[in-house]
Amino acid sequence: MKTKLLLTLLLIFGLVSACAEMDPHPMNMDMAVQNAETKADHEALAKHYEEVAGEMRAKAEEHKKLFSHYQSKSYRYGKQAQDFKAHCERLVDVYEKAAEENLEMARMHRQM
Repeated sequence: MKTKLLLTLLLIFGLVSACAEMDPHPMNMDMAVQNAETKADHEALAKHYEEVAGEMRAKAEEHKKLFSHYQSKSYRYGKQAQDFKAHCERLVDVYEKAAEENLEMARMHRQM
């Protein structure tokens, strides 16, 4: 009973969060990159990329914790435990790569 309730809550949470509007870049990045001419412009872009990298790292850590939970309590999730673990591993990889790419963009803008 508890497992069904937990899975239902996770599903509902997933659907609600998937439907939420997310604005990954509060500024128009295309225009900001194209119009960056001064050192201050490039510093602002570098700061933005570093902030996004921090967010990506936080999300990766969150999914690492979820992976650990699914691994230690896999008996609660039955056959779906492997799917949950694989999903978390993939998200950790995606978020870590996104953080690295954002840090690289920040480094490049600091050099400009």
